Amino acid sequence: MKISDLLDNSNVIPDLSADDKKEAIDKLVGALSSKLDEDTITSVRNAVMERENIMSTGVGKGLAIPHGKSSHLSQTYAAFAKLHEPIAYEAIDNEPVQILFLLVGPESQNSVHIKMLSRISRLLNSSAFREKLLSSTDKESIIKHFRAEEEHFVRI
Repeated sequence: MKISDLLDNSNVIPDLSADDKKEAIDKLVGALSSKLDEDTITSVRNAVMERENIMSTGVGKGLAIPHGKSSHLSQTYAAFAKLHEPIAYEAIDNEPVQILFLLVGPESQNSVHIKMLSRISRLLNSSAFREKLLSSTDKESIIKHFRAEEEHFVRI
């Protein structure tokens, strides 16, 4: 499974406005509403916030990877957002966050979840790739950049 296969026009937000971490996560989870029913969205939102309460998913370099697992899910879902203005996120480097990548999946697929988190982290660790995402102004170019970056990793 490729990260870019999880992204489409319904779950990529190129200019998200949020005042804080909770609002950003709420809106990011809300981007899955065309794919999931209301009960599942609530379950996913609770799972992501539970995980966030254990330890911030702000991994540094202006990036956060909120994630969680829910028994309401039968497959993995993702959403991506670039914030209009960086927000405080309790990141490990204490810097504000501007890029968010949400990953949620079934409780029964722990190894898939961990592999996907690792791939997301590897992709977004590239400062050149993060700059491409930050300079993108529309959903299509963000998805295109993810596809191209994954192809680059396959060739390495």
